Amino acid sequence: MRDGDQERWDAFVNKCSEATFFHRAGWKSVIERAFGHRTYFLYAESEGRIEGVLPLAQVKSLMFGHSLVSLPFCVYGGIAANTEAARHALHQEAQRLATQLGVGHLEYRNMHARQEAWATKELYVTFRKEISPDDESNMLAIPKKQRAMVRKGIKANLQSAVDHDVERFFAAYSESVHRLGTPVFAKRYFQILRDTFGEDCEILTITRDGRTVSSVLSFYFRNEVLPYYGGGTAEAREVAGNDFMYWELMRRAAARGYTIFDFGRSKMGTGAFDFKKNWGFQAQPLPYAYQLHRAKALPDNNPLNPKYQLFIKLWQHMPLVAANMIGPHIVKNLG
Repeated sequence: MRDGDQERWDAFVNKCSEATFFHRAGWKSVIERAFGHRTYFLYAESEGRIEGVLPLAQVKSLMFGHSLVSLPFCVYGGIAANTEAARHALHQEAQRLATQLGVGHLEYRNMHARQEAWATKELYVTFRKEISPDDESNMLAIPKKQRAMVRKGIKANLQSAVDHDVERFFAAYSESVHRLGTPVFAKRYFQILRDTFGEDCEILTITRDGRTVSSVLSFYFRNEVLPYYGGGTAEAREVAGNDFMYWELMRRAAARGYTIFDFGRSKMGTGAFDFKKNWGFQAQPLPYAYQLHRAKALPDNNPLNPKYQLFIKLWQHMPLVAANMIGPHIVKNLG
């Protein structure tokens, strides 16, 4: 993608049924500015019209390997195209580029199966569901046990507000991922997301008596709302702060005319997976596709890998201030 192509690119993405929020042109500057990775945003055109796009970024790390991914830090990706000719041209160019760069593997984060001959992993699923414009219908669609947790948050007199900066969000999010033993992104990354995507990137913060309880950063795309980064303080568990937060996001989105709630990606067998199932969402496998180049095995850079368990335990005991300083230098290479 050349300078000046962003509007054409996004016009195609907004109309292409295969495209997602993570195909938007803004991710090029986000990944370059926030993480310093080199990007290759490819498009195929015919008679001056874009017919397909493939956003790619190169992640090169001594610790976590060398890859070309569509798209790191995103849950969906791969080729979005209107024609098979465009798909084939982009696919061929991606493989040529992967060979030229000498990467370990090329990865497409597909929402639907595409590269039948490529290797896949049964690791990630996504949770997507239609929502109603009627609050009561949405509430009754939540299974009884989880519905009780939402009502607990309502009875706790929690309040919600849209934030125009990342301060309260980052405080809740960084505390939450620290408890999980996961390195945090730099605060600057979230500000770059807000600056890049504007009103399509929104922060909703939940408070109790003026104290931050939980906060979520969400993306809006076409008719969908995608809560993407979220977290809560220690108080959130006591007052069902996270439960209320996602309900409040759903309620607000439905009132604005959004019809799809995308609860996002989770790894099977995790607490996040169970939490989303408890809301009545059905898991949809994500058939990420991998083509090995110099690597001998599929990547396994995730917290479920046993070799990271000691690191996670040590990280949980690190002071939060230190974790917030060191974490961004680690997580930028995980993708």
